[in-house]
Amino acid sequence: MTVSLFTFVDLFSRQVATADHLLDKGAEAGGEDCLDWRLIEDMAPLRFQLMVVCNFTRLWPARVAGLPLPAEVNDQLDVAGFKAALVDAKAYLAGLTAAQFEGRDDVPLTYPLGNGMEPTLPSGQWLTVFATTNLYFHLSTAYGILRAKGVQIGKPDLFAGGL
Repeated sequence: MTVSLFTFVDLFSRQVATADHLLDKGAEAGGEDCLDWRLIEDMAPLRFQLMVVCNFTRLWPARVAGLPLPAEVNDQLDVAGFKAALVDAKAYLAGLTAAQFEGRDDVPLTYPLGNGMEPTLPSGQWLTVFATTNLYFHLSTAYGILRAKGVQIGKPDLFAGGL
């Protein structure tokens, strides 16, 4: 299999499907309250983890492909709002094409990370390292939040979006 930046669009789509599955499991167990569950008190709640998944899976491919940025999702949605945002993210990804990513691997991209950090990196590095690592972190944190609250999920639930 040839790997290109566009390959990550499918990966991100799978991560969106996994987030949707985890949200279903959380809502089954705790209703709307699940969105405010935290792994520990000083960490962001499930709603924040879902917001990051919704935003990173759309914004980073758009940045890397040089496309207009879609509107960001905020973390104050209810379960139905997050479900809709996840559907929108999957639809956005489905509309992207390989041609939009051709030749973009080494295009310099500068992005502010906070605390005065504003690195310029090749676009491919932003997508394959920064965005992907963050997505796995926030999905794993969502999984950990649900497990800590007693939701009956296991490692296969992290592959709900497919292998």
